[in-house]
Amino acid sequence: MKNTVTQEQVDKIFAKSKKEVSIIFNKCTVVSCQLPNGFIIVEHSACVDPQNYDYYMGAKICEERIKNQIWHLEGYRLQCELYEQ
Repeated sequence: MKNTVTQEQVDKIFAKSKKEVSIIFNKCTVVSCQLPNGFIIVEHSACVDPQNYDYYMGAKICEERIKNQIWHLEGYRLQCELYEQ
């Protein structure tokens, strides 16, 4: 059995996930991500001044945060599997 979580594994899960992106008050991006197993992760990114708001930058920040959470969740899952052996 493998004993590590890989970037490829995280990217594959993220690619198979459903995502919805919302803009709130013209300065906040919210990304909701439903993983293939149905688990939902929600992240947000915001700026102080709406003139500085960048939808694409906000979405990218949220996506990276979601991938980090997937990494943690997969690490926990793997640790449980290794413990059960």
